[in-house]
Amino acid sequence: MESKTCIINHSIQFQEGGIALDDTKTRIIYAAMKAVRQYGLEGVRIQNVSELAGMSPGALYRYFDSKDQLIIECFTYVDKQAAVIFEHLKFDPQNMLDDPMGTVKSLWLPYFRFWLSHPDETIFYHRFRDSAFFPKYDKNRDADYFSSFVEMVRAFRHSFPCLKQMNQDLLWLHVLTSTVMYAKYVVEGTLPNNQETEETIFQLLATGLSGYLMRELPEQGQ
Repeated sequence: MESKTCIINHSIQFQEGGIALDDTKTRIIYAAMKAVRQYGLEGVRIQNVSELAGMSPGALYRYFDSKDQLIIECFTYVDKQAAVIFEHLKFDPQNMLDDPMGTVKSLWLPYFRFWLSHPDETIFYHRFRDSAFFPKYDKNRDADYFSSFVEMVRAFRHSFPCLKQMNQDLLWLHVLTSTVMYAKYVVEGTLPNNQETEETIFQLLATGLSGYLMRELPEQGQ
């Protein structure tokens, strides 16, 4: 009963971020992510999820038609929660011009800390994105809920023309995948959860980006 209570409380906490679902459906989603952490993405079974959710498999199937549908909805749920972070961040274009790397850090740090504070979600998200199923799913998914983040990226590209020379898909994959990967190392205990870890990870991610945050394009041949 203790684990079920934990999942319910966790669901309530997560709904405060702006994504609310039916209480039972939310409980199933959290149970599924916890089950993936315990059994792996391929090894998890509906029976495992139903036990953690405190319900029968038959009752669970009233909300989700299959394990695949449940896993996809888990990913979408967490992805939307991550996107909400950028909707609540203060983005000042002048600060971006005066201190571009400081602005990048102010946007990145809440995102990174989100993953640190949600270990089940972090491990689930990392495993799903790393799965053979994800590339095909990713081609057809709708991620319009990242519109706030996209507008921030556009502002950077407008102010720093050098950024247009970069492959945008590669840049996003680098930042997203690396951030979640490092967060996974922290929640699993491989890396310590402290400020030094945050600073080191940010420096690793930002080193390659800093050269592109220039107001003018370099002259040809330089």
